[in-house]
Amino acid sequence: MYAIFKRELFSFLSSMVAYITIGIFLLVSGLLLWFFPDTSVLDYGYAELSGFFSLVPYLFMFLIPAVTMRSFAEERKEGTYELLITKPVTLWQIVSAKYLACLVLMLFSLIPTLIYYYSLSKLGFPEGNIDSGAVIGSYIGLFLLGSAFISIGIFASALTKNQIIAFAVAAALCGFAFLGFDYSSQIVTMQNFETTIASLGINQHYQSISRGVLDTRDLIYFVSFCVIFLLSTKLVIEGKK
Repeated sequence: MYAIFKRELFSFLSSMVAYITIGIFLLVSGLLLWFFPDTSVLDYGYAELSGFFSLVPYLFMFLIPAVTMRSFAEERKEGTYELLITKPVTLWQIVSAKYLACLVLMLFSLIPTLIYYYSLSKLGFPEGNIDSGAVIGSYIGLFLLGSAFISIGIFASALTKNQIIAFAVAAALCGFAFLGFDYSSQIVTMQNFETTIASLGINQHYQSISRGVLDTRDLIYFVSFCVIFLLSTKLVIEGKK
């Protein structure tokens, strides 16, 4: 499993995919946080990163599928898929290794954003006047959100050997998982089940953790979400095998 994880991670880092994806993420998030009039924290006047954490999920909806789309689709396109699944490791280990490699890449993209926290801490009046607890909670929420999106992306990549289709399917599923249940809960005929339907979506649990409150129910939700999609990926691979 470790060999596959290392191979997958080095494959990302030896190509331009990882650097372009991370670069786009940092560029867009930086522009939105500091320069765009409607989202600039400098115009907002308060030392907080709530705007950043509300915008990043929408960036992740497209950037994470751009990374995960090659996980299995590229293997099948280049003919290395058969060699991979005949290695002396279980399918679950293969899926987990690819998932963890994408997870590490996501962490690489989040670590540089800590400079935003440091900058706002210095800009606050008095210096250091920033809610660190809420920032830590938001980063945990963002990590869990990214983990869920990666599990969706891995699943979508296992469905097809076409990376563009894998990207489109993953982006659509991420969008629905994050916003679809919230919109569905607002349908008139479902108003009596509004809370229940909304709780099935990622957004409600992400917002809960972003407030700095680590609820066991939210953690269980994200872990279960990831496990379900990773198990579904394993089943898809077994079916194709």
